[in-house]
Amino acid sequence: MPDALPPLLELGKVINQVGVPVRTLDLVRMRVSQLNGRVWILPAGPEAASRIDHRLSIVASWREADCFTDAERAALALAEAATRLGDRVDPVPDEVWDEAVRHYTEPELSALIMHVGLVSLWNCINLSTRQDPGDWR
Repeated sequence: MPDALPPLLELGKVINQVGVPVRTLDLVRMRVSQLNGRVWILPAGPEAASRIDHRLSIVASWREADCFTDAERAALALAEAATRLGDRVDPVPDEVWDEAVRHYTEPELSALIMHVGLVSLWNCINLSTRQDPGDWR
């Protein structure tokens, strides 16, 4: 469906312009993809070190690692809850939402939720069509 691609790409651009730091969106993209079973290949070497946030490789342990900010932790908790909607009766508990509200404006919260949904959509497409693991860009 070639006509579907431009609006999806445009939605990604709009999400990136709302004000959530790109590094936070990247961490959320990696974590949501991990939860959905989508593999990303992170580049290695000195050149990559300047371009790639090293925390992407440890984002699954964001609760234990001390290198994530409180705002990033709130975004990751929200992303996990919004990705695993069927795991509990209350998919996004008040404490998760309230912590996210402490760090993000209403438009930024909307962007984070839309980002989770868009990443999950891309994961669904790529996994369903058996695409090779993607190179992180």
